Amino acid sequence: MSQPPLMPKATAVWLVENTSLTFEQIAEFCKLHPLEVRGIADGEVAAGIKGLDPITSGQLTREELERAAKNPNHHLKLAERKVKVPEIKRAKGPRYTPVSKRQDRPNAILWLLRNHPELKDAQIIRLIGTTKSTIAQIRDRTHWNAQTLTPVDPVSLGLSSQIDLDFEVGRAAKDRPAALAEAGSTLLPAEETTAREPVHASQPFADMSKPKREEEAAIDVDSVFAKLKQLKRPADEDDEI
Repeated sequence: MSQPPLMPKATAVWLVENTSLTFEQIAEFCKLHPLEVRGIADGEVAAGIKGLDPITSGQLTREELERAAKNPNHHLKLAERKVKVPEIKRAKGPRYTPVSKRQDRPNAILWLLRNHPELKDAQIIRLIGTTKSTIAQIRDRTHWNAQTLTPVDPVSLGLSSQIDLDFEVGRAAKDRPAALAEAGSTLLPAEETTAREPVHASQPFADMSKPKREEEAAIDVDSVFAKLKQLKRPADEDDEI
């Protein structure tokens, strides 16, 4: 998958204003939705963003731009960068939290403990950058500000990204199916649920209902035949006379 250009919205603004490329070509090159590019052209999206020339920034060649302008089906290709920028690797250890947002960490910890109890303390520390003792105090309601704490999503507070939160929740959820199976919360097989219960010695009359019903059925049949015979007898006597 090709990488998007630097400052994709600013690049899209410049391409919309200075070229005759289609919305689909610009959207594919800048990794945006075609409707978003249409919104840029209508002035509804990216208002106030100054366009970035991809040619002067070395992200697109003039020849490639001319070929795309002549052929609407041509796919723009990002020019090779002369200087390769290494990927920034996240350092191990607790996440650094700005001083202005550190007061929001207890609320975020409370939200995580209530909505994702499967998370371990080490995962919460990686997400928010707190300490184990603070997590224990909030869990035990012994924190000095426990009475005024309100659970708030750490993503909305800017303490963690949604990708990191989903990643940690996914890792913690891997052990949950096994735990549920051990707890016996799964459905029983049909052989067990539909099997007849055995008769114990303490229930001597448990199976007497079926023979009794058969006897009642037999009695009913005999009575019906008896009535039929009684109806036939007068007719037979008349024939003999």
